[in-house]
Amino acid sequence: MEQNYFQKEIETMSREDMKQLQSEKLVKQVKHVYENVPYYRDLMDKKGVSPDDIQSIDDLHKLPFLSKADLRDAYPYGLLAKPLEDCVRIQSTSGTTGRRVVAFYTQKDIDLWEDCCARAITAVGGTKKDVCQVAYGYGLFTGGPGLNGGSHKVGCLTLPLSSGNTERQIQFMTDLSATILCCTPSYAAYLGESLKEMGYTPETIPLKAGIFGAEPWTEEMRKSIEATLGIKAYDIYGLTETTGPGVSFECSEQTGMHVNEDHFYAEIINPDTGEVLPEGEKGELVFTSLDKEAFPLLRYRTRDICVLSRKKCSCGRTLVKMAKPMGRTDDMLIIRGVNVFPSQIETVLLKEGYEPNYQIVVDRVKNNDTFDVNVEMTPEMFTDKVSEIISMEKALAGAMKTMLGINPSVHLVPPKTIARSEGKAVRVVDKRKLI
Repeated sequence: MEQNYFQKEIETMSREDMKQLQSEKLVKQVKHVYENVPYYRDLMDKKGVSPDDIQSIDDLHKLPFLSKADLRDAYPYGLLAKPLEDCVRIQSTSGTTGRRVVAFYTQKDIDLWEDCCARAITAVGGTKKDVCQVAYGYGLFTGGPGLNGGSHKVGCLTLPLSSGNTERQIQFMTDLSATILCCTPSYAAYLGESLKEMGYTPETIPLKAGIFGAEPWTEEMRKSIEATLGIKAYDIYGLTETTGPGVSFECSEQTGMHVNEDHFYAEIINPDTGEVLPEGEKGELVFTSLDKEAFPLLRYRTRDICVLSRKKCSCGRTLVKMAKPMGRTDDMLIIRGVNVFPSQIETVLLKEGYEPNYQIVVDRVKNNDTFDVNVEMTPEMFTDKVSEIISMEKALAGAMKTMLGINPSVHLVPPKTIARSEGKAVRVVDKRKLI
């Protein structure tokens, strides 16, 4: 397809010019963070690093890392680098113990974020002639607001439907001839199946492209979605901690996602030693926000396992590419686009009077994630009365939904019936073939 760029000068910038731009931004950013974020200043002081030690992007490795634990410890304002009166919005996602990650945005932060999403929409062929249906969730979740703003920047007619209500999604899609669909891949698959059941064929569905992210998905799933909807399906990546979707995006070549490296500098490190690895080696992905004002994270460890590549791309973009994440270095699961940690399940169980003997079973059936939690009853609460068990399961499922934001299927099982390995219960069984 004909290549479109939203900001061609940046997206096709030479490596030398990009490095110069990144260096200038990093020097300013480190000074900004050091002067305005006591939490990170303390980390730098402990490592014996001052802003004067950072003269270019080549000095980035001297800075300390930030992790999700730091975000938890600094919650809610400890990493804020601007006065609250300069901030215009927050976005949020769940943390490891139920304490949420809250990211702050100035208006400039939002403008830059929307530019990144506009680049993603333009890369799939989007123009002001398109109708962009945003079926990611809105509110605290970054998916809806990010793609909504990017669609506005491109000039598309934007359909801000949020997630769910499939009948309404299909009505607007068909009545207003939506050409670009933005949602999770599992929901795209569900929409495709629903359209098929209603008698639509790929030729009669108005869509031409889809931008799908927020959860892992396979190449097989991509092919299935493309066949059912009659589109090209593109990946998008982001984290609330850094800004949201649009940190990187796929182009027409579909061989990885271009990182918007004028805003986010990507490193790959050895997750055990913290050593920066050379291009092409697999390791943990680390991001530095080069120009975010309100919540600028330096060397944030994503826990995603990834590879970076600077091979020449047929789309003409020179932005570095990241592969689809190949797993994680922690125990986080992404289920239906939501971050789920086993520790959150344990927190609920202990609060509700159960022992932390449980097993999470995740599978993907017809391109939709299933989420089951098997929980051992204690000898004291064990009963063979079905009505009592059902009542207890419903109550426990409700408590977990409050903590996680999604509904699990809870199954209470007799004591000591969950398989153990070396005395420990196997906490997670993920049957999805995601790689």
